Amino acid sequence: MKSATTFKSVHAVVRLLVLGAGLWGCAPAWAQQPLPRVELGAGMFRIEAEVAATLEHRMLGLMQRESMPPQHGMLFLFPEAQRHCMWMKNTLLPLSVAFLDEQGRIINVEEMKPQTEDNHCAAKPARFALEMNQGWFKSKGLGAGTLIRGAEQLLPYAR
Repeated sequence: MKSATTFKSVHAVVRLLVLGAGLWGCAPAWAQQPLPRVELGAGMFRIEAEVAATLEHRMLGLMQRESMPPQHGMLFLFPEAQRHCMWMKNTLLPLSVAFLDEQGRIINVEEMKPQTEDNHCAAKPARFALEMNQGWFKSKGLGAGTLIRGAEQLLPYAR
């Protein structure tokens, strides 16, 4: 009987290890691996942006992050031009999002409040969305028609 109990205990530990290994791939957004980075330009301003080119990365976005340096952001690449929308569920930072066309020109900028489910949408079909700390675009005088240099070169990587 003792060997059967030992077997059950070992079997339970193995099951927990396997389950734990399976959950490792389901790590929360804030534990995600660093995304590729790209340098973008807007007028005389430099932007260091993480690139969210896959559905998985676009879904995680900047969730659960508590801070972001001033010249940093996240560039979302979409596989096709559509009137994409963003929301802030599980996002702790107040952000501004600029929707960009295929050439990287700003279509419109939306201000987003943290931890809300309000939709913030592109005014017309967009291929990119660039999230920065709230007020960044306005403070730099960047709005509709402004070119974000470097974004268009990433189109082949959108999945």
